This record gives sequence, structure tokens and C-alpha cells, in this order.
Amino acid sequence: MSAKADTGADRSLREGRKIPYVLAIPAMAFMFVFFIIPLISLLKSSLSTKPDRFKPHYAFTWEWSNYSDAFTRFGGHLLRSFAFAGAATLLCIVVAYPVAYFIAFKMGRWRNVLLGLVMVPFFTSFLLRTLAWQSLLADHGPVLGFVRSVHLGGTLEWLGVLDNGRLLNTPLAVIGGLTYNFLPFMLLPIYVSLEKIDRGLIDAAADLYSPFSATFRKVIMPLSLPGVFAGTLLTFIPATGDFINAQFLGGTNEQRVIGKAVQSQFLNLNDYPSAAGMSFVLMAIITTLVLVYTKFMGTEDLA
Repeated sequence: MSAKADTGADRSLREGRKIPYVLAIPAMAFMFVFFIIPLISLLKSSLSTKPDRFKPHYAFTWEWSNYSDAFTRFGGHLLRSFAFAGAATLLCIVVAYPVAYFIAFKMGRWRNVLLGLVMVPFFTSFLLRTLAWQSLLADHGPVLGFVRSVHLGGTLEWLGVLDNGRLLNTPLAVIGGLTYNFLPFMLLPIYVSLEKIDRGLIDAAADLYSPFSATFRKVIMPLSLPGVFAGTLLTFIPATGDFINAQFLGGTNEQRVIGKAVQSQFLNLNDYPSAAGMSFVLMAIITTLVLVYTKFMGTEDLA
């Protein structure tokens, strides 16, 4: 009788261990159909040649030049994309951290209300927000109107902020647009990390007569780093591939980024192999940077 009971218990245990794998089947099937298969197709395209009068169809020929073209023809676009994304990520940290700290520690029962007010503008379309910034930064828009009214045009021109009296079609406009559009991706993870900090640790530091600067440096900042780390990844990765801000706020060829080059190769020139090669190069560089970043920052406490 005992042996039969043990056998039944073992069977139930084995069946219970299978449940997670069964539940994972739909997600794995979705990933395979909508991620793995398209990725394989993209890889095949990146190693193909474009049709010409001798080859009327795309042909898989192990054409590695599509990858080298990403550096020789579009190297400037790559560097510009990473420079814009890096600058926007740093600005997002500078802006989001004080706001998240204020909401988490100073607002009390109003924190959810203020957090909602911060997020309301981002319920609208990404494109509409970018077009709104285009209007704000236009030559006759309110921002330049204020600059002229306080006679700061010459100073900002000397500092390189303005280009021939314009804000549009400048790197600063693109970086500003990226910062604004991706700010929630930085603010929310930092807020969550700050919210999770045990207030008893801060009270203990105060009981030991620790000044705020020391408490922030030794208690608050280290415990909030997982949020900064998560926000950096969530901001930098999509900002690198974004081309909407560069298109509407940059405008000129000097502000073109790799995302716009990929779009042009795909949709305008129908050069699928070249576009696929650039996409894989961008993916490889971002993956390498993320792996290096996680190696030094660690992921043990990542929220």
C-alpha cells in the first residue's frame, strides 16, 4: 500500500514538473514564428545580392559585402546614432533621477497622482509628440521667440547651441527630442528602485547624524542603481534605432542616423540585402555593448 502511495506521489511530482514547460509552449511558439523565423529570413537576405539585368531575382550568394558596407558607406550614420542615443540616455538620467526621487520621497500620498501627470503626455502618439517639438523649435516658434526676447541668440550661437540662428536641423534638437520621448523609460525604473528602498535605512543614517550628501551617496544611490541600469538599457537600445526624431528635428543629411538609412534601403531603394546587413551590424554592436555593460554593472539586483 505504501509503495503504491509512493508511486502515485512520484507520478504527481513528475507531472507537476512538466507544467512549466507546457505553459511555456505558447510563448515559445510565438517567439519562433514571429522572431526566429523572421530573423533567419533577414539573415538570408543579408547574404544575398540585389537583382540586376543579369540576375532578375534576389539570390543567396554569401554576399558578405553587405556587412562591410554598413561601415564603409554608413559608418557615419552608425556613429551618429550611438552618439545621439548616448547623449540622450545621459540627459534622461540627469532629468529623470531628481524627478523620480521627488515623487518617491517627497510627495507622500500624492505620488501616484504626480506620477500619472508626468506620464499623461506619453499616452499620445510618438510621432505627434515629435511633431509638437518640431513646432516648438521652429524658426518662429516659442522657444526661439523667448531666446530672442532675452537677447541670448548670440551667446547660444557662440556655444554651438544654435546654427545660423536655428534650433531645428541641429544635433541638439535631435538629442532633445530623443530625451523627451524616451524619458519615461528611464523615470519609471528609477522610481520603482527608489520606492523599494527601506526607509528604515535612511532613518538609521539620520540617527547616526549622517548628512544628506553621505546618506545619498552611501545608501540611496547604491540601492537605486538597478533602476538606473534598467532605465539605461530601456532608453539606449530603442534610441539607437530611432529615426523619427532625426528625420523631423534633424532634417539634413548631417543628422541622418542608421535607422533612417535602413528605412531608405528597404522602402525607397528596395535594396533588401544592404538593409538587412546594416540591421544585423546594428544588432551585433548593441548586443556587444549591452553584454559589456552588464558584465561591469551586474544583473543580480536588476529589478
